[in-house]
Amino acid sequence: MTLAVGVDAGGTSTRAWVVGPDGRVRGSGTAGGANPNSHAPEAAATAMADAVGAALATADPAEVGAWVIGMAGRSKLTDPAVAVVFERAWAGLGLTRAGAPSLVSDAEAAFVSATAEPDGTVLVAGTGSIAGRIRDRRMVSTVGGYGWLLGDEGSGFWLGRQAVRTTLDVLRGQRPPSRLATAVLEAAGIDPAAPDAAYRLITAANAEAPVRLARYAPLVSAAHASGDPAACAIVEHAATLLTETALGARDDGERTPVVLVGSVLGAESPVGEAVRAGLRSALGDVAVLGSDSGVLGATWLAALRAFGSDAVRPDASTVEIGPRTSPSPGAPSSR
Repeated sequence: MTLAVGVDAGGTSTRAWVVGPDGRVRGSGTAGGANPNSHAPEAAATAMADAVGAALATADPAEVGAWVIGMAGRSKLTDPAVAVVFERAWAGLGLTRAGAPSLVSDAEAAFVSATAEPDGTVLVAGTGSIAGRIRDRRMVSTVGGYGWLLGDEGSGFWLGRQAVRTTLDVLRGQRPPSRLATAVLEAAGIDPAAPDAAYRLITAANAEAPVRLARYAPLVSAAHASGDPAACAIVEHAATLLTETALGARDDGERTPVVLVGSVLGAESPVGEAVRAGLRSALGDVAVLGSDSGVLGATWLAALRAFGSDAVRPDASTVEIGPRTSPSPGAPSSR
């Protein structure tokens, strides 16, 4: 029997499924993060291999006809020194028939996880942000995705930066006091009554990697829930920017689905709620879907390669909780 393997390799966790021709998931495994931009290559490669190995615990690796990895940070594998680390890990899995995996972006895998439609739009907003045009289940073009220095509008980084900037304006008397500013100062460990509080906040923000500003993003959501005007304005602005990014990846009159991916666009996020409202206003009854994992999509893409264009979409209801390996060093225990 031929099998197919799909992997969702994220920053904090990795999931793998093994599927048969009937779409039933015959094995699953999880491990720590496998994004080589977030972890040392050796740790990332080990996590990926561990998840796949766990999924194949009761299957013969030689029966795998194809495997696909949906990977955050896959561009890192263009570095030959990083690529060879992953290739060694893959070689140890015994997937001799399948050979090297097919790599797709985590956004592509998430889109395919959410819908059976081959075409559409994926909007990703986590720490960063990007929109992609999907055709035949492949991302053919993007809007945004320029990173924190040049873009990432509406992202977790952007929300955190806006929260800090708003707080600085409050400290300098350019905005009225707000719950958001109070929360930011508390998170940064700064006394708002200190005469040099603004300088201390600037110093604290610049003492860390820029992307760490994303840690203030949840404070925006919390303050928004209380009706804080400053937080509400940031949420509205973020939603407008993200909606425009998604629409920029679509053709005029396009009726294909939009898939939202990432923590900023989650069902309980005020930004996600506002983006959904903005897309409904712009697109009418076009399907707007959410996706929190790419493992189903990666597995179906692998099945299409292994079993042909009529491959059955994997049945998530057949997944049994597989063994979990130890997380990669320094990785959180959940995605």
